[in-house]
Formats: sequence, structure tokens, C-alpha cells
Amino acid sequence: MSHSDYLEPKTISSLSQPQTLGGKVSDMKKILGLIRYAVIVPALASMIGALLLMAQGSIAMLVAVYNAAGNLTLLKSSIVEVLTAVDAILLGTVLLVIGYGLYELFIDTDIDVPDWLKVNDLDDLKSKLIGVVVAIIAVVFVGVFVDSNRASDVVAYGLGAGALVAGLGIFAFATRKTGPSKKPND
Repeated sequence: MSHSDYLEPKTISSLSQPQTLGGKVSDMKKILGLIRYAVIVPALASMIGALLLMAQGSIAMLVAVYNAAGNLTLLKSSIVEVLTAVDAILLGTVLLVIGYGLYELFIDTDIDVPDWLKVNDLDDLKSKLIGVVVAIIAVVFVGVFVDSNRASDVVAYGLGAGALVAGLGIFAFATRKTGPSKKPND
């Protein structure tokens, strides 16, 4: 280096460029960029699990309807069977939301999903999951509530479900995103 190289001021753009050291930094960026595709495996696994639970829940619902229509079960038993089927379907929905959310966050932001299923960041995915989990908790609690064989468990399940929902609510409130502040009209 010459003496003038030390005295010459560096520009901002030259300082912000990573030093390549033989291209190793750009190679590392490429590798890190490709690693995100590893999320395809858990995303697809979640979607396959969702399809399985939704199919099993739907079959259980059809069996419950068949049994109720043929007067093969009592009303309370029918309610428990239906709620169990709904529980499986809702859990499948949770897995589907996880699968779509992971895929959308890491792989392709332009997949064709309804607006309510669009995930822009992990906070969106978290809030969607909390909503579905609360619905599942409610279904499980109602199933315990109407099941005469588990009447002694109602208070314990109610307290547990209430504590879990309260905890999820506090977590969602404490970690919520605050949008840009709106200025009042002058």
C-alpha cells in the first residue's frame, strides 16, 4: 500500500461491503440462504399430520352421526363422540396453520391462501396458533363437562383450562406487536 492509500478517505459504500477473503463471506451467505429450505420437511410433515387428523376426525364424526341416528348411543355419549371428533379436526387445523406458516415464512411468501391464513412474521403465526389452541381447550373442557364418567374431573379440568387460557392471553398481550402510532387529525 502506498502512503496515499492511508490518507485517502473511505466512502460509506466501501465500508459497508463485506470483505470477501477469497469469496468465503459470499459462499457463507449462499449456504445460509439455502439452509432455510430445510423447513420444507417440518412444514410438509405438519400438513400431512393435519390431513391425517382431519380425516380421522371426519370419520369419527360420521360414526357418531351414524350411531346417533340409529339410536345406538345415548345423548351424552353422542356429545362426547362429536366433541372428540371436533377436537381431532381442530388439532389438524393447528398443524395445517403451522405447516402453511412455516412454508410461507421461510420458503414462499406468495402462496395462495386466504387472507386470515397469511403469515408475515412469527408474531402472526403465534397469534393464529393461540386462537386455535384456545378453541381446542374449550372443546376438551366441554367434553369433560358433559361426560358423566368424568364428573369428578370437571373442576380440575376447568381450573387447568382457565389457567392455560389466562396464561396464553397474558403471553399474547405481553408479546404483541404494536403498530405504527397513528397521529390524530389536526
